[in-house]
Amino acid sequence: MLVIFNPIAGRRRATALWRVLDLLVENGIMVEVAETKHAGHATALAREAAAAGRPMVVAAGGDGTIAEVANGLIGSETALGIIPLGTANVLAKEYKLSTTARGIANALAYKRTLPLWPGVVRLQGREHVFVQMVGLGFDGAVVHGLQPLLKRAIGRGAYVWQSLWEAVAYPFPRVRLSVDGHDYEAASVVVSKGRLYGGPYLLAPNAMSTAPGFQVALFENSGTFPALLTGAALPLGLLPRCPGVRVVSGSDITFVSNNEIMTQSDGDALPYTPAAVVNAASPISLIVG
Repeated sequence: MLVIFNPIAGRRRATALWRVLDLLVENGIMVEVAETKHAGHATALAREAAAAGRPMVVAAGGDGTIAEVANGLIGSETALGIIPLGTANVLAKEYKLSTTARGIANALAYKRTLPLWPGVVRLQGREHVFVQMVGLGFDGAVVHGLQPLLKRAIGRGAYVWQSLWEAVAYPFPRVRLSVDGHDYEAASVVVSKGRLYGGPYLLAPNAMSTAPGFQVALFENSGTFPALLTGAALPLGLLPRCPGVRVVSGSDITFVSNNEIMTQSDGDALPYTPAAVVNAASPISLIVG
């Protein structure tokens, strides 16, 4: 079993990782740990493992690390395991994965799987696989502005702080897009594979991570007050019913913009505004225990 881990995640998360690994080793499972050295390294490591025919690669980290590993496994027969060590762990919550050391170790040992059908972001000259969501506009600005040290220090609270700042500072350029041939315009857009957003909070009740297709959340109103209103509605589970929020279904999303719109994918900043979001050609087998 190859476990891919980002060593800058911090001592607390490294300790949590080794609790899981100790249990696996105690049960006779051979474990190899590969530490990432730079952005994109997890993708390269996962791709090499898949090419070598490894049956499973485990991503130890948050949604960004999981997405990097998924980028290396897409199109292969190698299954994806998860040791959730991130700030929000949205994908782990989506699939109701265990967060205890013994529960995680048992899941990786039993190897029962469900399909995870990723999306693909088409950027300038390349494609990027995502497992949970892509956000454009305000959502992207929050991730672009987030300071890694603050995130490491206060966790999810860093997103709250950055959201408050962006609610005042962000200029809210309009995002123009087409969903399955229907044209829309919004202040911010989240293309979601799953039901949840930012942790355990409901965004897209009809989303299905196990099948092709997306739920597209359109935040139609610009400005500070609408941003604060949606932020307040999120922890109450009211975001899908918040005024100015519209959720539509689709499989083929294209974007048209005269301005560069800040974009994030699974909690990591993307360098360009996407040209399109489409379904991956095939699913990944996700270990769920």
